[in-house]
Amino acid sequence: MTPLGLSQEDREIQERTRRFVDEELIPWEVRAEEHDGTIPREVRDAHVRQARELGLSSMNMPEELGGGGFSMFRQVLVSEQIGRVTNALGWCVHTPPAWAPAVCTPEQIEHWIGPAVRGERHECYAISEEGAGSDVDAIESTATRDGGFYVLRGTKMHVTSYNTADWIFFQAKLAGGEHEGEHALFFVDKDTPGVRLVREPRYSHTYPDTHALLEFEDVRVPAANLVGAEGDGMSFTHEWFRYERLMIAARCCGAMERLVDEATAFAKERVQFGQPIIEFQAIAHMLADSLTDLWASRLMTYELARGIDAGIDVKIQHVRCSMAKLFASEAAGRVADRAVQIFGGRGYMRENVAERFFRELRVDRIWEGTSEIQRNIVADQLAKRGARHLLGDASGDG
Repeated sequence: MTPLGLSQEDREIQERTRRFVDEELIPWEVRAEEHDGTIPREVRDAHVRQARELGLSSMNMPEELGGGGFSMFRQVLVSEQIGRVTNALGWCVHTPPAWAPAVCTPEQIEHWIGPAVRGERHECYAISEEGAGSDVDAIESTATRDGGFYVLRGTKMHVTSYNTADWIFFQAKLAGGEHEGEHALFFVDKDTPGVRLVREPRYSHTYPDTHALLEFEDVRVPAANLVGAEGDGMSFTHEWFRYERLMIAARCCGAMERLVDEATAFAKERVQFGQPIIEFQAIAHMLADSLTDLWASRLMTYELARGIDAGIDVKIQHVRCSMAKLFASEAAGRVADRAVQIFGGRGYMRENVAERFFRELRVDRIWEGTSEIQRNIVADQLAKRGARHLLGDASGDG
């Protein structure tokens, strides 16, 4: 075994991804920043193709559907490396919803999930609303059964990657019927009549993928588009949240590593008052604190991924995913802030990696549940179960 308990195959996957990021993606960061997040179409297509050839895309999906069948730990290793690149260039590695094959019908797998695994189709999620962000249960969108159809109504915002997707997961509360007020999730093709793009606001980061505001105006979809059963919608969202929270933690680790490397190299070369600035204690301490933040975040994230692979209880997974996202995203924000300071005026230039990460990492404390929501989850479970049950003890998971 190599450091941090990586097998030789783990290390090979990690290094394969690292080379792809270093050699193919990072060289296009500044070009993307200067062109609204876009790079030449042929280059983007080549990145998507290479990610698939390297076995990275659909790494989370079952092998029988054409996915990579990676363990959660190996998915973390890949996501960590993807986190080292800015401008969402790493989004060429697509991971469709891993929870879907177990609950979708054969027809749904054939029409939506299978093509997503093969890279032929792409999804987006319409969940958040003006009055329902972290409080998903506050959504006001409705789904009403009408014979062999459901009629979907509501306004959704922050629909990430709407412009690159061709189908939507739409979450609503059921209106009428046995499960009135419960959540349901639906497949909605983007060209379905009644799906209307209101606008695509600009955000702090410079990404090619937009985050749309959508109207669903009496959108009729076949009852066969319902995912699972009526009332199951929130369980799928929770599973997606757990996965995304862990992968956010992994990507934050990658961003921190890149920032520490870049800031250290600069501090060793930058001379002020006759000496490299790394010799000034203030700079040295910022780098030391940043490396410590990275180390702690990585250990937490790796341990959690291994625990999920080992089959720890889903409620324990839920709270640990919250802790990992909380700690790693907050740590990454601190590291980015220090890196900007170390680079000085250069750190405030958009061509500098520290400036881009300073903007990009900020959202990791917001999406898929704010830091405050993660703290609420952790505190609630601590009160109910106690620290030893949530964390385990020296002899194991306790």
